[in-house]
Amino acid sequence: MKILPSRMKTNQATGGKPLYRRLWFWAGLGVGGGIVAFIYGVSLIDRTLPDKAELNAVLREQTLTIKAADGSILQQQGEASREQLKLEQIPDNLKKAFIASEDRRFKQHNGFDPQGIVRASLNNLRSQGVVEGGSTITQQLTRILFLKQEQTIWRKLKEVRLAQKMEQELTKDQILERYLNLVYLGNGAYGVADAAWVYFSKSPDQLSLSEMATIAGLAPAPSLYAPNKNPEAAKRRRDLVLLRMQEDKIITPEQRQAAVQEPLTLKSSSPKRVQVESPYFTSYIQKELPKYVSPKVLASGGLVVETTLNPTWQKVAEEAVAKTLRNQGRWENFKQGSMVAIDPRSGEIKAMVGGKDFGKNQFNRVTQAQRQPGSTFKGFVYATAIASGKSPYDTYEDAPIVIDGYEPKNFGKNFHGSMDMLDALTRSINIIAVKVLIDVGFTPTIKLAHDMGIKSELKPTYSLALGSNEVNLLELTSAYGSFATQGLYTEPHGITRILNRQSKVIWSANFPSQRALDADSAAIMTWMLRNVVEAGTGGAAQLDNRPVAGKTGTSDEARDLWFIGYIPQMVTGVWLGNDDNHPTDGSSSSAAYTWHEFMEKAAEGMPVEKFPKRPKLEGRKGTIKAQSIKPKQVLNHSISDDDDSERESSTNSNSEDSGSSRRRRNRRSYSEEEQSKDYTPRRRRRDRSQESSSSNSSSESSTPRRRSRKVESDSSPPSQRTRRSFSPANSSGSSGSSPSQPSWRDKLRPSHE
Repeated sequence: MKILPSRMKTNQATGGKPLYRRLWFWAGLGVGGGIVAFIYGVSLIDRTLPDKAELNAVLREQTLTIKAADGSILQQQGEASREQLKLEQIPDNLKKAFIASEDRRFKQHNGFDPQGIVRASLNNLRSQGVVEGGSTITQQLTRILFLKQEQTIWRKLKEVRLAQKMEQELTKDQILERYLNLVYLGNGAYGVADAAWVYFSKSPDQLSLSEMATIAGLAPAPSLYAPNKNPEAAKRRRDLVLLRMQEDKIITPEQRQAAVQEPLTLKSSSPKRVQVESPYFTSYIQKELPKYVSPKVLASGGLVVETTLNPTWQKVAEEAVAKTLRNQGRWENFKQGSMVAIDPRSGEIKAMVGGKDFGKNQFNRVTQAQRQPGSTFKGFVYATAIASGKSPYDTYEDAPIVIDGYEPKNFGKNFHGSMDMLDALTRSINIIAVKVLIDVGFTPTIKLAHDMGIKSELKPTYSLALGSNEVNLLELTSAYGSFATQGLYTEPHGITRILNRQSKVIWSANFPSQRALDADSAAIMTWMLRNVVEAGTGGAAQLDNRPVAGKTGTSDEARDLWFIGYIPQMVTGVWLGNDDNHPTDGSSSSAAYTWHEFMEKAAEGMPVEKFPKRPKLEGRKGTIKAQSIKPKQVLNHSISDDDDSERESSTNSNSEDSGSSRRRRNRRSYSEEEQSKDYTPRRRRRDRSQESSSSNSSSESSTPRRRSRKVESDSSPPSQRTRRSFSPANSSGSSGSSPSQPSWRDKLRPSHE
């Protein structure tokens, strides 16, 4: 009974009602619950947003940009602008036109503008249509970079929250710069630079006020306001942008009136991003990318790939190959050519020409074509011999030989007797190259070739010495670069850095050099290979003002024509031939001259560096242990002489057929067709001597026409190269001074290059 008064007092204090029946209780609970729900909702949204570090993105997803060494763009894929402009490069009126059109309170809000939404809603109601959007420029940028385009409340909430976060991380100028470079403006144009080019074929700084307003008016609905599709709608939108610019005191009424009266004159162009420079190289780069970044990173895109390509040298390389195909290719019967230039010290690829026409055939003959290297492989055979301790002056007998049923032959079936290795390499003697290989062994030779950069499989056969194993131009050229660097090999590559969407480096090149050949042996080989250019089969590659080393190569029936040459700063390889492996009527001197055409221009302004001096030969110790091959059977005479005599007598009744048969047999028999008995090196001299010309003429006239043509093509550059002189290989005629007559090559010479 005493408790009752106490309860009565409590009820009186609370007005006689429990708390759950009080309005303020539920109001407070609702507000509190709303705050908790809001915080939870924000945290839930935040968990779905990109990381803070990703807010610095400057590229859309699913894009790929490949740049040359000088920063110029070679290729773009996806929704990207070829020109990323700095804010200061964009005209002030163009920036303000976008702000007036899309976000008039851009400088005041923090990414989300409720006042702007209310204003846009009222304007749309008055106009009975959508004339103004409520999204800020920051919101639009977040949608471009991170969000999909679906129209949902959830996406809009994420957009608002992301815009607020972006405003905390970036300045207004950074946001505006990204927006003006990324916004889609119709007809494949991304960003204001693209739009200026696509619609008016101008750069942004060349646009008139009317044109700027037209471009700014495209942002809300590019397909609706595109001036090339809906000119009247585009004009109305332009005029509205100009009106807003006047209202915001950006322009004067007079400026607005003049811009409104300006006719909308279009000059359409394709987006620059569809242009591809150096397509063989860029396709090679895209195939290399998976080596350096994960599939996930590639799939997300937004990558910028910085490459090693020198655009100036690339253009020179393309011109050199095109010139050779246009001129020599027509009458030497080859239709394709390729070239690659590498800095041997860094391994960076500076130029790459993969073929004649990428538009018709995307097959890259630098990286994909496996071809027989011919006598260019002799460089590795002789390098193994030198590294094993042999001297360039060690002699071998150039005489008929048959090893385990294999019979190497020299071009022209001629033999020179005792000859040292220096002279044998200079004149590209096949028989001696095979004998050197037997002395040093298969295993050391193959290992050295692989250490120097050959990636393809090399089989231990006697014909290895003559280049019977197929390789590609990139690996062969890179391997010769090891001679240029005194025995150091660096992996050839075309990528220097890969950047993500935030412009952060996610991969950078790091290819350390590795010792493949000792420095003394490399220096001796360079000295020997210089002699090939100065006094041998590579004479067409000579440069006026700097030393050159290199090696020619011709495969069976002249199917492949090679020259791999180098100066201390650059190694360049050239291949000429036919994709269907059809024989040519050319010689490796055409490849050497193509090399010369490129290097003469590419080396302009490059310091003249000398090769290392030849080390002392006396007392040298080998760094490679030779593993001499022990053939099961060796015959010191030819096994084909009797067969040849029988064939010739059986076809004697038809001399024309007989000559043709001999020619085909000769071309099949000799994998390298560059030797000569009385070889006179070709020199780069404009004042050709009359004596040399007379000798050439008399020698030609004393041999069969077809044989003379073949010998000339393999021992000399084409006669159109009047800067060089030579004596035909294997000429057996008298040396009398008959009047000089135009050769068959002169008669076939194009009227202009």
